[in-house]
Amino acid sequence: MRASEKDLEKAVSQLQLLKEDPGNAVKLRLYALYKQATEGPCTMPKPSVLDFISKAKWDAWNALGSLPKETARQDYVDLVSSLSSSSESSSPVQPGASSRSPGYETLLVTSEGDITKIMFNRPTKKNAVNTQMYHELMLALKTASEDDSILTVVTGDGDYYSSGNDLTNFTDVHSGGLEEKAKSSVTLLRNFVNCFIDFPKPLVAAVNGPAVGIAVTLLGLFDVVYASDKATFHTPFSQLGLIPEGCSSYTFPKIMGTAKVTLGSVTAAEVLIFGKKLTAAEACARGLVTEVFPDSTFQREVWTRLKTYAKLPKNAMRVSKELLRNLEREKLHAVNEEECRAIQGRWMSDESLNAVASFLSRKAKL
Repeated sequence: MRASEKDLEKAVSQLQLLKEDPGNAVKLRLYALYKQATEGPCTMPKPSVLDFISKAKWDAWNALGSLPKETARQDYVDLVSSLSSSSESSSPVQPGASSRSPGYETLLVTSEGDITKIMFNRPTKKNAVNTQMYHELMLALKTASEDDSILTVVTGDGDYYSSGNDLTNFTDVHSGGLEEKAKSSVTLLRNFVNCFIDFPKPLVAAVNGPAVGIAVTLLGLFDVVYASDKATFHTPFSQLGLIPEGCSSYTFPKIMGTAKVTLGSVTAAEVLIFGKKLTAAEACARGLVTEVFPDSTFQREVWTRLKTYAKLPKNAMRVSKELLRNLEREKLHAVNEEECRAIQGRWMSDESLNAVASFLSRKAKL
């Protein structure tokens, strides 16, 4: 029996009760099915490529073609029903399961044995860094810099360390328009990177899985980087019409070198300009990673070592970090400023806007 209009209305109400965000791809699918069920095939003019949200919605609706209203209505009801069932089955928190830290929605922040652990906590989104996570990471770093812990560790929940910037950040354009969005985003990025430059304690990255974009470029500002052998490191900036950030235009050539002939090893240009993906072993060979551990023993070996380090004299380590960072602090701030100026221009360029719109459009297709 086909779903009725009353069933459709009930499904719309059910959707409002979902406890978990189903994700942008599913939300676009729901939007398209609802429009098809209530209005029929898409007849609206195609929005400008710069209007990311409207264009993504138009693409999703238009992709349904001549799908009958009755079929779209049934598909919508079935999809909401499957989402509701999934939400109900996964909503109870099992003993020992991760829970969000007070004051944070995108991070798990804990302190144990003189170590503050900051964990990216969007595993269903591959720990992509959205605008909220930017703000929460700055808060977590500021808090860690002032607490009694000796060192701070950044890692990821789930299979990924972090998939980098959540590209839906680019679609959140308010009344100020694209130029105002670019300015505010660059200010946020500049302040965010400065938090890593100025962090006063030993800062360790425990890269538990693939790292992409800004999750990779920031590693040059960490004191130690440990990686699972399942980790990979990818900076696909050129693919998106973008450029490196996180001071990597300075730290990566310094770490990896710039020689064109390197006997099979990888240069910073290959990584940052051409987007060459590195394995954990390659990243370690080029100096981006301090040490690689088998995935099966990664957590145990890394945390055993960090607990040993946390027993070292606190003030001595802090002063040592200060001496090392003071050598380049001014340079790093200048590089961050220069990168951010260039990034603002890229975000405003047709080349980047078209590339990001194309990427989001591909993701929206189910």
